Amino acid sequence: MNQRFPWPDERLIRAAQDGDVTSLTTVVMESQPHVRKFALSLCASPQDAEDAAQEALIILYRKIGTLRATGALASWMFRIVRNECLRQIRLLSARSEEPPTRPASAEPSAEDAVLHRLEAERIAAALSALPRDQRQVLILRDVRGLPGKSVADALGLSTAAMKSRLHRARAALRHSLEAIDPSAEGDPRR
Repeated sequence: MNQRFPWPDERLIRAAQDGDVTSLTTVVMESQPHVRKFALSLCASPQDAEDAAQEALIILYRKIGTLRATGALASWMFRIVRNECLRQIRLLSARSEEPPTRPASAEPSAEDAVLHRLEAERIAAALSALPRDQRQVLILRDVRGLPGKSVADALGLSTAAMKSRLHRARAALRHSLEAIDPSAEGDPRR
């Protein structure tokens, strides 16, 4: 626990849940350093972390009344931040995908749409499970499509170190996706 920035105490959280605006503002302010730290550890970039932290604090402000146990504030905020980071990854991957080439009149079937959404969620979950350093390099290089030199500069790495980290991230992601892929059970490589 960070002694410099303690989490709000239960009495303050209860008062905020009961509608006391001063208490609510204090809960949000005291939660902010922790929320930012969560976001920085989970999101792909500092910009994404800032967006996720802001969204999480807005959700805290609007929905503190839905928090069941006052002692669960930290885990509740962690889940909100994690979900925001996952949402950003899904948005990035959806934006970066090129639509498949098919006749203009052909629409994807409902089954194809569901399968595509499930696959995107599976990939987003696997990405979020990667260590922060691997997640960052993979998203910057493969999802956002930045050139290798730009990724290395953004992360403060040499190009060789960035390539090595990217290789490890891709291998870890591949392993994770194979481990949770039900169709890989009959795979003879396993």
